[in-house]
Amino acid sequence: MSDSNLGTRRRVNPLAPPGVYAPQEDTELLAGALSDEPVRPGSDVLDVGTGSGALALAAARRGTRVTAVDVSWRAVCATRLNALMAGVPVQVRHGNLFAPVRGRSFDLILANPPYVPAPHGGVAPRGAARAWDAGHDGRLVLDRICGEAHELLRPGGVLLLVQSALSGTELTLGHLRAAGMKAAVTRRRHITFGPVLRTRERWLRERALLGPDENREELVVVRAELPV
Repeated sequence: MSDSNLGTRRRVNPLAPPGVYAPQEDTELLAGALSDEPVRPGSDVLDVGTGSGALALAAARRGTRVTAVDVSWRAVCATRLNALMAGVPVQVRHGNLFAPVRGRSFDLILANPPYVPAPHGGVAPRGAARAWDAGHDGRLVLDRICGEAHELLRPGGVLLLVQSALSGTELTLGHLRAAGMKAAVTRRRHITFGPVLRTRERWLRERALLGPDENREELVVVRAELPV
């Protein structure tokens, strides 16, 4: 691991109270993609599904104007507290995905949405599970982001999104391109199964989302740009 990645890991460490998604490998992967992005100070950044605010804080440290959104009031409060402790300005809004920022536009959108396929996908997730459960195919939120993000981006604006390959990387790329964006995978990382996937491993294999000998999950960052 490079020094720059180590620096990213140290910074992606805000407080995450019970019920709020704590920064994990997907957060670090997306933070690394953010560090590669040539974002100018004063740019408008949206962090949708902010959780504890790790990515919002990383963007704010670069002098951008950050708005963070989360459907969880605990996450909203945690992000406000973490921004205060970090000494960076972050505007935090409560609401479902893009609803609180309709009518606004951004230079960059960051998204670490729920993307884990769930056996009980027909039932709306509750509590902390809202941060990872995303329907039978893992695309309950991904498809909404892919279909709506372009409406909030300025010409030349960029969406950086992290997801599991279990929820269909090619589907994400296809939906973003269909919305008129240039999309590609820019980062990949294979990780060991976490607690949630371990409990669903048999179900995932039965659905052929995991191969019989597959024992690691692939995370990807998708970068999509709205043409000028």
